[in-house]
Amino acid sequence: MHKDIQVELVVFLDYTKKIARNGRHILNNVVKHYGDTINMKFQYFSNDVNNAEFKLTTRAVLTAKSFGKLNEMDLLLLDHQGEYTPDIVDSMAKNLGIDFQKFKEKYNSLEITKELKNNIILAEKDEVKLVPAVTVNGVLYDGAWDENALIEYIERIKNRPVAQAMESFVKWGASAALVLLVAAIVALIFANIGFSEEYEFLRDFKLGFSAGEYNFLLPLETWINDGLMAIFFLLIGLEIKREIIFGELSNIKKATMPVIGALGGMIIPALLYALINYNEESAHGWGVPMATDIAFTLGFMSMLGSKVPMALKTFISALAISDDLGAIIVIALFYGDGFHINAFTVALVIVIIMGILNYYKVYSNAIYIVLGVFLWFFIYQSGLHATLAGVITAIAIPSRRKGNLIGIAAQASVIFKQEIVNVKELDNRQENIRRSSIQSINKAINRLTGPGEDLEHSLEKGVNYLILPLFAFFNTGIVLVGVQYNIITPVNFGIIVGLCIGKPLGIVGFCWMASKFNLASLSKEITWLQLIGAACLAGVGFTMSIVVASAAFDGSILNGAKLSVLIASALSAIFGLLILKRAINIPISK
Repeated sequence: MHKDIQVELVVFLDYTKKIARNGRHILNNVVKHYGDTINMKFQYFSNDVNNAEFKLTTRAVLTAKSFGKLNEMDLLLLDHQGEYTPDIVDSMAKNLGIDFQKFKEKYNSLEITKELKNNIILAEKDEVKLVPAVTVNGVLYDGAWDENALIEYIERIKNRPVAQAMESFVKWGASAALVLLVAAIVALIFANIGFSEEYEFLRDFKLGFSAGEYNFLLPLETWINDGLMAIFFLLIGLEIKREIIFGELSNIKKATMPVIGALGGMIIPALLYALINYNEESAHGWGVPMATDIAFTLGFMSMLGSKVPMALKTFISALAISDDLGAIIVIALFYGDGFHINAFTVALVIVIIMGILNYYKVYSNAIYIVLGVFLWFFIYQSGLHATLAGVITAIAIPSRRKGNLIGIAAQASVIFKQEIVNVKELDNRQENIRRSSIQSINKAINRLTGPGEDLEHSLEKGVNYLILPLFAFFNTGIVLVGVQYNIITPVNFGIIVGLCIGKPLGIVGFCWMASKFNLASLSKEITWLQLIGAACLAGVGFTMSIVVASAAFDGSILNGAKLSVLIASALSAIFGLLILKRAINIPISK
């Protein structure tokens, strides 16, 4: 341990919570472990900032702090049993050995009021949801309330500043979109500074396996576009399924407007593209401008901070998920590559097996993943788009209603209380909790989430920070130097018009008509100008648009289509951010 490295531990307290008393010895042991190399200070926060007892106790300890009596008042407040009343707090203040009249004047001063507000603001800035809570060098600790676990976390943060920075970066809402953007820019630079041959070599490098005389070798680009992206489609499928069963799309009233907006955002771009490409061979690319990239859209919205109404974020999330479902259906029906009945038959058998497992409520994710790998192989061999295997696997994983939170919390509490009694009966020796108790608690907690949610959570970071950046890198390395790009060719113009004009026109137009004819209503928290800005951001097609373009075109036409997607996405992002920034600064009229 490096003695010269300082650790700042900020503890957020609410004296009205008994757990604040119970956890103090843990913090004291941590401070004793680090000695002079740790700086622990206290801040105060409550989930109910209007709680009279919270205000009373917090004002008292902040006042005592100004007289140099923080620790004394802290101990008096922690040791008190029962409710806190003004008389009790006054009695504590008189025991501090300071002028009580001066204490009361300070207690009621504007300075203490301001400090109390600053404590609450700081807690909200650090994303504190429950107290007691701890931040280590500005990073919120979300682990177990155990001194060894806290010390391990401190060591990790203290000795790995890069890891700390990465953790903070991942928590930033726009981080996934930024990584995707950087990967695309790096690919463009790499292909245009003299490394185009190396770039093509990487894309065409074949990987696979052999079994006897059978060889299955695919270019690296195909492994990424059809293989790794199947995992992306698995995640998308899980998100869609969750939203339909438990989320925003489960309530018909809430789902109607986003679904209508998504339909408009798919139909109008496709129609505009089809009109521009009428009687052209490229007409079959109508699916390219239909897609919305949810990572970019929500990432750009998060760049505008908390001023963006939560209702708008929820609306666009539901719309983008509906859009993804539409894109998946379009890919499945219109962008396969031939059809081979034998491989399709085997794939169908695997789907039936998955359906049987689902029917009998087999909740193990592992068996569905293994079957999903085989399903991917046979769907690829059948000529259908291989990424459909991810969506089918997501649908096959069974869902279940979540357990009763109150009952499960009560069950866990009873088990823990009994284990504490067992430890005390053993003369306070540090005995491990019984395995049967751990199993019971694990089973109870597992009922709070479904198997699909667990898998979704485990896939999210890998998809956002590895798979999608790889996809972006291997699909956006377009050589621009010395290559003519004609923006007014039907393909390129159709994609740009579809994404930049068709998307916002379709989303806002369909939503306006739905509102006009009382089919659905827009949330009162969302203005039409805000919707226009968000709809422009939905024109960032990127991932899904490139997937469809890769299935529809090849050669120079594909490169032009990809470049058009990039141009349209950039324009949509710029106009969307400008409009939305202006819209969120305009107050909603009552």
